[in-house]
Amino acid sequence: MEIVQRAALSSHHTTLSSGLDCPRHNGRINQRNAGFSVREIPYRYRLNVLGLVTDADMSGRWQKKKVRHRVIATRSRKTEADKVQQEENEEREKGGGSSFLTFLCPLLKLLGGGDPAAPRNVFVETTMSGLASLSRLPWGSQVNAEVVAERAAVGQPSQLLQVYEFEACPFCRRVREALTELDLSAEIYPCPKGSLKHREFVKMNGGQEQFPYLIDPNTGVSMYESSEIVSYLFKQYGSGRKPSPGLLESTLVTGWVPTLLRAGRGMMLYPKASSETPPQKLELYSYENNQFARLVREALCELELPYILRNAGKGSALRDSLLKIAGSTQVPYLVDPNTGRSMAESKDIIAYLFATYGSKN
Repeated sequence: MEIVQRAALSSHHTTLSSGLDCPRHNGRINQRNAGFSVREIPYRYRLNVLGLVTDADMSGRWQKKKVRHRVIATRSRKTEADKVQQEENEEREKGGGSSFLTFLCPLLKLLGGGDPAAPRNVFVETTMSGLASLSRLPWGSQVNAEVVAERAAVGQPSQLLQVYEFEACPFCRRVREALTELDLSAEIYPCPKGSLKHREFVKMNGGQEQFPYLIDPNTGVSMYESSEIVSYLFKQYGSGRKPSPGLLESTLVTGWVPTLLRAGRGMMLYPKASSETPPQKLELYSYENNQFARLVREALCELELPYILRNAGKGSALRDSLLKIAGSTQVPYLVDPNTGRSMAESKDIIAYLFATYGSKN
């Protein structure tokens, strides 16, 4: 039985590495493609796991019979709880929790006060965003000091990670929290409902309109499913660490709270958003659980403006750089290379973004 299992796993890895195109699990394939070598198992024991399995009987003759495609191995076996967790995550993550958000959209839009470009009650905005931050503590605020120390010699990855997401999605929030903890910068491509640009790219490139969606040009990995993305980020850029305790599990409990408290901000495309993409990406110094930075990210999402997210959480290596260019470590801090403007106050940034990029030509 043991040799049959090993043979099945070997053939499974051989099949995956032979050029099989599987957009949804491409990232997972790239991560796990370092299994047993085909040479470890004699040819007569290799199994065709695509539908026909060859068994050796006592006389040495071979018989073929139909079986279900299933590969079992101790090193890849998951507990029942893991399977339940994965099924729950996949069900909620399809379309970024689209069914639930679609149901809530009209109500949240009504509660949100209508036009996001209109003047806002600053006290109400910051209070509700502050409560949203409290609901997600301690995640998304503090960097992992050990990761920062280990990466001091090499710095950020040579190419920026690319994340397709939208601000109101709790599973996208989970990935942004991981980016903050790992002190990673990334290119953010907002995909609000009604998107004119980025949702179509995700569907064409990955095969599904599902969020978040990660592309890592440093390794060639692309993947869906926030739990898989977070685990990948910690393994690849956290020196093989596992995600911080509670980061994955808490999303199913309190992940929706910021979405509800913020009345769906960062969910829908602003009707007057320009269809033209700025020549250069804006840069935002931020960290996920900052109540003021959240307001700016919501506006960037509603305008579908791609930007470079410079995570500057507490203890971040980027705080020294932020201090040099802004005179303080306060976030949010926006840099727009298209107009030469830089600014720090969330209220001013939001007004600027809608005035500059919120009017269709």
